[in-house]
Amino acid sequence: MSEETITLYEAIGGDATIRALTDRFYSLMDTLPEAARCRAIHPPDLSGSREKLYEYLTGYLGGPPLYTDKRGHPMLRRRHFVAEIGPAERDEWLLCFRQAMDETIASEKLREIIWAPVERLAHHMQNQT
Repeated sequence: MSEETITLYEAIGGDATIRALTDRFYSLMDTLPEAARCRAIHPPDLSGSREKLYEYLTGYLGGPPLYTDKRGHPMLRRRHFVAEIGPAERDEWLLCFRQAMDETIASEKLREIIWAPVERLAHHMQNQT
């Protein structure tokens, strides 16, 4: 009897869930007063940022490699050097991501599996003290 292995992408609901997570994340960032500093380092129109995060998360969680197919290696830290990301911006980003995950990914266990590396990544992206 063999066990089938599925990716996190499949386990959370695939494309529909990634799209919902990304949409909710940017909606929260755009509207929560406690995310104002994070919002301020993004362009006025969030559609490009939204699409890039959707593409990145799709591949990151085990779905099709949309981001790398379109844009090459993510080089996330280098691509974000144009934005001043300090502890406040990092924590506000994490606040929005956590809330978006809580609202769009049904399984608490899967949310926790995803959270740890996302939190480490957010800390890695910080480029200001």
